[in-house]
Amino acid sequence: MDYFAHETAVIDEGCQIGNGTKIWHFSHIMPNAVIGQRCNIGQNVVISPEVVLGNNVKVQNNVSIYTGVTCEDDVFLGPSCVFTNVINPRSAVNRRGQYATTVVKKGASIGANATIVCGNDIGEFAFIGAGSVVTKHVPAYALIIGNPGKQSGWMSEFGHKLDFSNDNMAVCPESDDKYKLENGKVHKLAPSN
Repeated sequence: MDYFAHETAVIDEGCQIGNGTKIWHFSHIMPNAVIGQRCNIGQNVVISPEVVLGNNVKVQNNVSIYTGVTCEDDVFLGPSCVFTNVINPRSAVNRRGQYATTVVKKGASIGANATIVCGNDIGEFAFIGAGSVVTKHVPAYALIIGNPGKQSGWMSEFGHKLDFSNDNMAVCPESDDKYKLENGKVHKLAPSN
């Protein structure tokens, strides 16, 4: 076993867990879940069957990740955020086999208490504000806030809000990375040598 699991964690048979991953108190990893390397799974987290987490995913306390969700590398899931996997749930109607899928792309962050309605993908390096409810696809680098979630700007890969000039260029204040806004999409420019 090349990962750490607290003695109170429940890890069902058939899971794949990568090297260097840590799973903390009272978390439950269900059958056929796949967790990459160097992930951190906080306290009281539920990871349902067939969920896939890439490498270096940070899952804070009390997060529920249901079947149909894939998180790519370097995703951050804030405390008590939740994913759904059925659009029209009813207790008396079994909708297993009708789970919608949701993909959270590389480097995206989802804030505390946010809800991601199933079937809505989150683009690379997007940032979902605390308490937001995502009801549609989120573009790469987008900043989403509110209920329902609406785009209020763009974010850098370092997590800074980007301020675009009249020529649609922005610079991240921490990394000096340059970004261009073109046709409603943000592109990170390759560094100049």
